[in-house]
Amino acid sequence: MEQGLKIAAGSILVGVVVLGLKIVAYLWTGSVALYSDAVESVINVVAAVAALIAVWYSARPADADHPYGHHKAEYFSAVLEGALIVLAAVAIFREAYGAYLTPRSIQAPLEGLLVNGLASAINAGWCWVLISRGRKLRSPALVADGKHLLSDVVSSGGVVFGVGLAALTGWSILDPALAALVAVNILWSGWGLIRESTAGLMDAAVTPKEHAAIQGVISANADGALEAHDLRTRHAGKATFIDLHLVVPGAMTVDASHAICDRIEAALKDAIHGAIVTIHVEPEGKAKHHGIPVLAPGGR
Repeated sequence: MEQGLKIAAGSILVGVVVLGLKIVAYLWTGSVALYSDAVESVINVVAAVAALIAVWYSARPADADHPYGHHKAEYFSAVLEGALIVLAAVAIFREAYGAYLTPRSIQAPLEGLLVNGLASAINAGWCWVLISRGRKLRSPALVADGKHLLSDVVSSGGVVFGVGLAALTGWSILDPALAALVAVNILWSGWGLIRESTAGLMDAAVTPKEHAAIQGVISANADGALEAHDLRTRHAGKATFIDLHLVVPGAMTVDASHAICDRIEAALKDAIHGAIVTIHVEPEGKAKHHGIPVLAPGGR
């Protein structure tokens, strides 16, 4: 988790540098499209701070008040980021409308675009770090931050192209039009973040592919049991909760059934990073005959 904290802290530093560059680009040019790009970077910095707090808090161990841990804290960070993106879009729409009513020429376009392009290049490199490392660390906050930065890179590319075109042609209307397009793009990005994070807060199950993998691990490591059924899963940040019922022969000792449970639990934790497993043992009379089959010894 220390690695996740370092990456989250790095996001704040990168965000501040990029914000400074984009503010310089806006002040040099007076472009409302570049202003919209700078506003989005303000949100990036705020979101990076929220992500750092969420990653730190989610790493806290379970306690009496939170016996299942603090994993879901990261989803709140992602939801907050989505909400901030929506607020940024409203601010950009307002500025774009003002520029539409009172068009203004773009000053020093080349210098401004070069500075803004440098900021976008920094963002592009960092969003790759956030998404790739966030997925490896199973961190919703880092992945959300990276996806937001990716949308920022895409919109910045469009802004640079459009502002350059406006400067070359003298079509001042392109400037507010581009700002409005940036606002639409980040609105879509914000909606996506809120939707994905809400699914996590609602205890969404693992993907069908992950579910099939979990079934395979249970089947291959349940020697001595009769079947497994009522498998349930849910994601909570880095943790994957796995619950199932394991049917064993009625005459089996507690020690023997416990050994099977330990074997299944260990195999699931090896296969699924962050797995938290709960197994309920039942006698053969509880078999449903349509659950997860148990492979015979040597049949793996």
